Amino acid sequence: MSEIVPSSPDHAPRATKGREDLAAARLELLTAARHKLAIRLPVLSPDLYSSEAELNQLRRLATSGRGAEIRILLGDPAAALRAGHRLIDLVQRLPTAFQIRTPASEEGDEGTGDNHAWLLNDVYGYLFLPDADRAEGRTALRDGPGQAPLQLQFERMWERATPATQLQPLGL
Repeated sequence: MSEIVPSSPDHAPRATKGREDLAAARLELLTAARHKLAIRLPVLSPDLYSSEAELNQLRRLATSGRGAEIRILLGDPAAALRAGHRLIDLVQRLPTAFQIRTPASEEGDEGTGDNHAWLLNDVYGYLFLPDADRAEGRTALRDGPGQAPLQLQFERMWERATPATQLQPLGL
């Protein structure tokens, strides 16, 4: 995901607004992904990554081969576990492909108002929400220059984040 690919007019960034539009954009990006995803979520709400179609695409990616890697920065993994979120069930069934970390406290998830959320795939697609609590943002199917700053920020946060050990399946 490090090479920057120029965007084409067919895949230019577009505004997304409303839960249905965001769900369609997520599914479109999941379907386009080959082997890798980077997801940042302050909170994993029940309507995110829980539809049958989204879970099927995540399962497809997780079982796509040795290069499969789905990294998730999750602000409150314990809450998602307590809620019994369907994504957490999938993560625990396929632990070799999924990695979940909690952002370091200096990242601002608690206290400074950093409430961004995004989904990045390995074909330069992205969905970015400047405020995860609001159903509006921007998305692109293939926009290397638009994805690059998000990917860079994700990598920086990932390096400082701590593994969400509470989500590891028991007995491993």
